[in-house]
Amino acid sequence: MTDSDPNDRDTHEPPVAVPYREISAPALRGLVESFVLREGTDYGEHEFSLEEKVLQVMHQLERGEAEVMYDPHTSSVSVVVTAGRRPRD
Repeated sequence: MTDSDPNDRDTHEPPVAVPYREISAPALRGLVESFVLREGTDYGEHEFSLEEKVLQVMHQLERGEAEVMYDPHTSSVSVVVTAGRRPRD
């Protein structure tokens, strides 16, 4: 048996939920904008502005239908849709 190095990148820790209320408003806004622009979601017949899309995602975060996740393996943060789950307060 060998000792494992805690900094070993082969060890994959699961992503961790980050309460969106604990993220500064500018950082959260940037994260949500990045998510919206990356998703390229088809919103149907009606086109929505970037601001409308950001507000939709913010409402999803408030309702617990989306959450912010931190991946320690990649040191990245992203928004993940979790429809159907209740918010954790």
